[in-house]
Amino acid sequence: MDAQFWDDRYRSQEQLFSGNPNGVLVTEVADLPPGHALDVGCGEGADALWLARRGWQVTAVDISRVALERAGAGPDVADRVAWTCADLTTTPPPAGPFDLVSAQYYPLARRPDHATLRGLLDVVAPGGTLLVVGYDLADLTPGHEPGVDFRDFYQPADIADLLGDDWIVLVDETRPRTAAAPAATPHTHDTVLRVQRRR
Repeated sequence: MDAQFWDDRYRSQEQLFSGNPNGVLVTEVADLPPGHALDVGCGEGADALWLARRGWQVTAVDISRVALERAGAGPDVADRVAWTCADLTTTPPPAGPFDLVSAQYYPLARRPDHATLRGLLDVVAPGGTLLVVGYDLADLTPGHEPGVDFRDFYQPADIADLLGDDWIVLVDETRPRTAAAPAATPHTHDTVLRVQRRR
Protein backbone atom coordinates (compact mmCIF):
# COMPACT_ATOMS: atom_id res chain seq x y z
CA MET A 1 0.00 0.00 0.00
CA ASP A 2 2.56 2.55 -1.18
CA ALA A 3 2.01 5.92 -2.85
CA GLN A 4 1.53 4.31 -6.27
CA PHE A 5 -1.12 1.95 -4.87
CA TRP A 6 -3.12 4.85 -3.42
CA ASP A 7 -2.66 7.15 -6.41
CA ASP A 8 -4.00 4.37 -8.64
CA ARG A 9 -6.90 3.75 -6.24
CA TYR A 10 -7.92 7.40 -6.26
CA ARG A 11 -7.53 7.68 -10.03
CA SER A 12 -9.88 4.71 -10.47
CA GLN A 13 -12.88 6.88 -9.56
CA GLU A 14 -13.76 10.56 -9.79
CA GLN A 15 -14.53 10.50 -6.07
CA LEU A 16 -13.49 7.52 -3.99
CA PHE A 17 -15.33 8.39 -0.78
CA SER A 18 -18.62 10.07 0.10
CA GLY A 19 -17.30 13.53 0.90
CA ASN A 20 -18.85 13.30 4.37
CA PRO A 21 -16.83 13.17 7.59
CA ASN A 22 -16.42 9.75 9.17
CA GLY A 23 -19.24 8.98 11.57
CA VAL A 24 -17.02 7.97 14.49
CA LEU A 25 -15.05 11.21 14.20
CA VAL A 26 -18.26 13.23 14.40
CA THR A 27 -19.53 11.22 17.38
CA GLU A 28 -16.31 11.30 19.38
CA VAL A 29 -14.99 14.78 18.59
CA ALA A 30 -18.08 16.98 18.31
CA ASP A 31 -17.90 18.01 21.98
CA LEU A 32 -14.14 18.58 22.15
CA PRO A 33 -12.92 22.18 22.26
CA PRO A 34 -11.14 23.02 19.00
CA GLY A 35 -7.37 23.14 18.98
CA HIS A 36 -4.67 21.70 16.73
CA ALA A 37 -5.50 18.44 14.95
CA LEU A 38 -3.51 15.94 12.91
CA ASP A 39 -5.61 14.05 10.36
CA VAL A 40 -3.63 10.92 9.49
CA GLY A 41 -4.44 9.51 6.06
CA CYS A 42 -6.77 12.40 5.22
CA GLY A 43 -7.68 11.14 1.74
CA GLU A 44 -9.96 13.53 -0.10
CA GLY A 45 -10.20 15.74 2.96
CA ALA A 46 -13.74 15.39 4.34
CA ASP A 47 -12.62 14.95 7.96
CA ALA A 48 -10.09 17.78 7.78
CA LEU A 49 -12.67 20.17 6.35
CA TRP A 50 -15.25 19.19 8.97
CA LEU A 51 -12.74 19.84 11.74
CA ALA A 52 -11.63 23.15 10.24
CA ARG A 53 -15.21 24.35 9.96
CA ARG A 54 -15.63 23.61 13.65
CA GLY A 55 -12.68 25.85 14.51
CA TRP A 56 -9.78 23.37 14.49
CA GLN A 57 -6.40 24.18 12.98
CA VAL A 58 -5.72 21.02 10.96
CA THR A 59 -2.61 19.40 9.55
CA ALA A 60 -3.91 16.86 7.03
CA VAL A 61 -1.47 14.20 5.83
CA ASP A 62 -1.82 11.62 3.09
CA ILE A 63 0.54 9.49 1.02
CA SER A 64 -1.42 10.15 -2.19
CA ARG A 65 -0.85 13.33 -4.17
CA VAL A 66 -3.96 12.52 -6.21
CA ALA A 67 -6.11 12.53 -3.07
CA LEU A 68 -4.59 15.79 -1.85
CA GLU A 69 -5.18 17.49 -5.20
CA ARG A 70 -8.88 16.78 -4.69
CA ALA A 71 -8.89 17.85 -1.08
CA GLY A 72 -8.24 21.57 -1.43
CA ALA A 73 -10.17 23.55 1.14
CA GLY A 74 -12.73 26.16 0.19
CA PRO A 75 -12.03 29.82 0.90
CA ASP A 76 -13.90 29.65 4.22
CA VAL A 77 -11.23 27.42 5.79
CA ALA A 78 -8.22 27.74 3.48
CA ASP A 79 -6.17 29.22 6.31
CA ARG A 80 -7.17 26.47 8.74
CA VAL A 81 -5.90 23.38 6.87
CA ALA A 82 -2.30 22.56 5.92
CA TRP A 83 -2.26 19.76 3.33
CA THR A 84 0.87 17.60 3.50
CA CYS A 85 1.97 14.73 1.27
CA ALA A 86 4.02 12.23 3.28
CA ASP A 87 4.50 8.53 3.90
CA LEU A 88 4.41 8.31 7.68
CA THR A 89 6.07 4.88 7.61
CA THR A 90 9.28 6.54 6.39
CA THR A 91 8.83 10.16 7.48
CA PRO A 92 8.20 11.35 11.04
CA PRO A 93 4.78 12.94 11.58
CA PRO A 94 4.53 16.73 11.57
CA ALA A 95 5.80 18.30 14.75
CA GLY A 96 3.19 18.54 17.45
CA PRO A 97 1.85 18.86 19.92
CA PHE A 98 -1.66 18.13 18.64
CA ASP A 99 -4.80 18.27 20.75
CA LEU A 100 -6.28 15.60 18.48
CA VAL A 101 -4.61 12.92 16.39
CA SER A 102 -7.21 11.16 14.25
CA ALA A 103 -6.51 8.04 12.20
CA GLN A 104 -9.65 6.82 10.44
CA TYR A 105 -9.13 3.44 8.72
CA TYR A 106 -5.45 4.26 8.32
CA PRO A 107 -3.48 1.12 7.30
CA LEU A 108 -0.58 1.38 9.74
CA ALA A 109 1.65 -1.65 9.22
CA ARG A 110 2.90 -3.46 12.31
CA ARG A 111 6.59 -3.00 13.06
CA PRO A 112 8.68 -4.83 15.68
CA ASP A 113 9.87 -1.52 17.15
CA HIS A 114 6.46 0.19 16.73
CA ALA A 115 8.39 3.25 15.49
CA THR A 116 5.64 4.76 13.30
CA LEU A 117 2.98 4.19 15.93
CA ARG A 118 5.17 5.65 18.67
CA GLY A 119 5.83 8.68 16.47
CA LEU A 120 2.09 9.36 16.33
CA LEU A 121 1.69 8.85 20.06
CA ASP A 122 4.55 11.25 20.75
CA VAL A 123 2.86 14.18 19.00
CA VAL A 124 -0.34 14.01 21.09
CA ALA A 125 -0.35 16.95 23.51
CA PRO A 126 -0.78 16.44 27.26
CA GLY A 127 -4.53 16.27 27.75
CA GLY A 128 -4.93 15.56 24.03
CA THR A 129 -6.89 12.82 22.30
CA LEU A 130 -5.86 9.96 20.03
CA LEU A 131 -8.76 8.56 18.01
CA VAL A 132 -8.16 5.41 15.95
CA VAL A 133 -10.89 3.73 13.92
CA GLY A 134 -10.53 0.51 11.97
CA TYR A 135 -12.50 -2.17 10.19
CA ASP A 136 -13.85 -5.04 12.23
CA LEU A 137 -11.83 -7.89 10.74
CA ALA A 138 -14.77 -10.24 11.30
CA ASP A 139 -16.58 -8.39 8.50
CA LEU A 140 -13.81 -8.86 5.94
CA THR A 141 -13.62 -12.03 3.90
CA PRO A 142 -10.24 -13.50 2.85
CA GLY A 143 -9.09 -11.91 -0.39
CA HIS A 144 -11.24 -8.82 0.18
CA GLU A 145 -8.29 -6.68 -0.90
CA PRO A 146 -6.07 -8.79 -3.20
CA GLY A 147 -2.53 -8.97 -1.90
CA VAL A 148 -3.44 -7.28 1.40
CA ASP A 149 -3.86 -8.99 4.76
CA PHE A 150 -5.50 -6.56 7.18
CA ARG A 151 -4.06 -8.58 10.09
CA ASP A 152 -0.69 -7.06 9.12
CA PHE A 153 -1.93 -3.67 10.31
CA TYR A 154 -2.40 -2.38 13.84
CA GLN A 155 -5.95 -2.69 15.07
CA PRO A 156 -7.24 -0.22 17.68
CA ALA A 157 -7.16 -2.87 20.41
CA ASP A 158 -3.50 -3.62 19.56
CA ILE A 159 -2.65 0.02 20.14
CA ALA A 160 -4.50 0.04 23.47
CA ASP A 161 -2.35 -2.89 24.61
CA LEU A 162 0.83 -0.91 23.89
CA LEU A 163 -0.11 2.19 25.87
CA GLY A 164 1.48 2.92 29.21
CA ASP A 165 0.31 4.73 32.31
CA ASP A 166 0.45 8.10 30.52
CA TRP A 167 -2.83 7.27 28.78
CA ILE A 168 -6.47 6.97 29.81
CA VAL A 169 -8.58 4.62 27.67
CA LEU A 170 -11.98 6.25 27.17
CA VAL A 171 -13.35 3.99 24.41
CA ASP A 172 -12.12 0.59 23.22
CA GLU A 173 -14.97 -1.19 21.48
CA THR A 174 -16.58 -2.54 18.34
CA ARG A 175 -19.76 -0.79 17.23
CA PRO A 176 -22.10 -0.74 14.20
CA ARG A 177 -21.19 1.75 11.51
CA THR A 178 -23.25 4.93 11.52
CA ALA A 179 -23.38 5.04 7.70
CA ALA A 180 -23.13 2.51 4.93
CA ALA A 181 -19.59 1.58 3.97
CA PRO A 182 -18.26 2.46 0.50
CA ALA A 183 -18.90 -0.26 -2.05
CA ALA A 184 -15.23 -1.28 -1.98
CA THR A 185 -15.24 -1.79 1.81
CA PRO A 186 -18.29 -3.89 2.73
CA HIS A 187 -18.06 -3.87 6.49
CA THR A 188 -20.82 -3.23 8.98
CA HIS A 189 -18.86 -2.60 12.20
CA ASP A 190 -16.06 -0.28 13.29
CA THR A 191 -13.41 -0.89 15.91
CA VAL A 192 -12.85 2.28 17.90
CA LEU A 193 -10.12 3.43 20.26
CA ARG A 194 -10.26 6.83 21.93
CA VAL A 195 -7.58 7.62 24.49
CA GLN A 196 -6.44 10.73 26.31
CA ARG A 197 -2.86 11.55 27.22
CA ARG A 198 -2.42 12.31 30.91
CA ARG A 199 0.86 14.24 30.58
